[in-house]
Amino acid sequence: MQIAPVNNARIHQSAIISFLEVAIKTGLAQTAGMNPQTGLRVRRATVDDLAALREIWLSMRLPADELEKHLKDFQVVESADENVLGAVGIQFSKQFALLYGEGFSDFSIADAARELFWQRFEALAANHGIFRIWTRETSQFWKHWGFQPANAEILARLPDEWKTAEDQWLTLELKNEEAVNAALETKFAGFMDTEKQQTALVAEKARTLNHIITAIGFAIGFLGIGIAIYLLVRRNSFR
Repeated sequence: MQIAPVNNARIHQSAIISFLEVAIKTGLAQTAGMNPQTGLRVRRATVDDLAALREIWLSMRLPADELEKHLKDFQVVESADENVLGAVGIQFSKQFALLYGEGFSDFSIADAARELFWQRFEALAANHGIFRIWTRETSQFWKHWGFQPANAEILARLPDEWKTAEDQWLTLELKNEEAVNAALETKFAGFMDTEKQQTALVAEKARTLNHIITAIGFAIGFLGIGIAIYLLVRRNSFR
């Protein structure tokens, strides 16, 4: 019995069309800051998000009035239909970053949202040259990603503006601060040595040029005196 050949092109085309229809309907199309599996998207908070954010903060018993003053610190996660479902703030101080004010209206998406938040935080930390991230958030997610309780030695590095009476801090080192500072000092020392060598070379060239100019000046002076004497002798001879 002869089997009819399968039209692969038609099957592929049908599959692609079905995928696009589902993506459009569910909002799963992958874009920057979006998880194609959940339809969640992370972006920076705007004034239009304040009502939703205040509702989340109050439900989490967070100081909504205080957090509202730092709206620009917050990243929000929204669903495919653009409903804000959660937010986390990130603040910078020199080479340190602080994660704070985490809250969700739907905790079923919390871990998926945190993964997107973390991707955004990694990019922001890289742009700001961050050495260490601090947080007082207690979710196991952050510990899973490497955050550890800070001991007394590490706590001494906590910026003063973030210090509170509570000392339950988690921290994650992104770059070794001592190694980076040592490398910068070595590089700076090498730069200063190079600058000193270049300065000495320029000074030596300047001295050499000054000697040449002085010698030329004396030569011109002697030549002028010689010409004057010659003309004076010639004039006396004619007389």
